[in-house]
Amino acid sequence: MNPRLYKNIFRIKTTTCTFLHGVGQVMFQPCALTGLLFLAGIFWGAYECGAPQAGWGAVIGTAVATATGFLAYPDKKYGSDGLWGFNGTLVGCALPAFLANTTMMWVTLIFFAMLTTWLQRGLNRIMLSWKINSLTFPFVFLTWIVLMASQQFNELPPVIHTAIAAEYSPTSLAIYWLKGISQVFLINSWVTGIFFIAALALSNLSAAIWAMTGSGIGLLFAIQFGAAPETIANGLYGFSPVLTAIAIGCTFSKPGTRTTIVTLAAIVTTVFIQGAMNELMLPWGIPTLTAPFCIATWLFQLSGATAGNNADAISK
Repeated sequence: MNPRLYKNIFRIKTTTCTFLHGVGQVMFQPCALTGLLFLAGIFWGAYECGAPQAGWGAVIGTAVATATGFLAYPDKKYGSDGLWGFNGTLVGCALPAFLANTTMMWVTLIFFAMLTTWLQRGLNRIMLSWKINSLTFPFVFLTWIVLMASQQFNELPPVIHTAIAAEYSPTSLAIYWLKGISQVFLINSWVTGIFFIAALALSNLSAAIWAMTGSGIGLLFAIQFGAAPETIANGLYGFSPVLTAIAIGCTFSKPGTRTTIVTLAAIVTTVFIQGAMNELMLPWGIPTLTAPFCIATWLFQLSGATAGNNADAISK
C-alpha cells in the first residue's frame, strides 16, 4: 500500500474514533462503537420526533468541541479519549431541543460548543485539588446562559413542547423507563433508550445495568412522590439518575457491596436534588439539565464515599 495513502487512512480512522469517543464519553464510555450506537439512537429519536436538527447538532457540537480542544491544548491522550467532545455533544443536542431551528441558533450552538472546552479546562484545574472534575457542568452552565439570554433575543425563539399525559400501564411504564435513558441526550424516544442500553452493554455491561437501574429508581420515586405527570411520561426524572448510577457505580468506584449501597443512595439523592432544582429554576424558565447528576456525584466523591475509586477516571 502507498505509504501516503496508508497514512491518510490511519488519520481518518483516528479522527473518526476520537469523534465517536467524545459521544461515548457522555456516559463515560471511550468506545467508538458505543459512540456510533449513541449517534444512531440520537438520529433515530430526532427524526422520530420530527426534529432532525438535534442529531446534526450532536455531530456539530462534538466536532467543534473536539477540534477546539486539540487546537487549544497539547494533551493529545486526553483528546483522543474523547474528553473534549462530550460537553459539546450535549450542547449540540440541547439547543435544538429548546430553541427553534434558525440560523442564529446554529451560530450560537457552534460558539457555545467551542466554549465548553475552555470552561471544562478551567473548572477541572480548579477542582483537581479536590479530586473531582467538572463532569457535564460546562454543558449545563453554558446552556443555562443561552436559554436565559434567549428570553431577550428574538432571533432565538423557543420550541413549544406539547404536554403528554402519563398512564401507568405496564407498557407505559416500560416506555417511560426507556425514555429516562434516552433523555441523557435530550431525546424523547423509548427506541433510542434501547439503542443506548445496547451501546453501553457493548462497552461495559455494568454501565448498562446501572443505567437501567438509575432510570428505574428515578421513575419509581417520581411516581411514588407524585411528580408532575408530564415529567414522568417524558422520562425527565430518569436521565440524571442514569448518569449518577454509571458514575458512582462503575466509573469512579470499584465494584462491591459498599459501592452498590453508595450508588443506590446517590441515585435517590439525585432524584430529590432534581425535584428541588426544578422548583428553584421555575421562575427563571430554564431546565435543570444534568445539574442534579453533577451535584450528587460531587457530594458523594467529596464525602469519600467513593474511596477506592478508579483513579484514571478522575481526569474526566
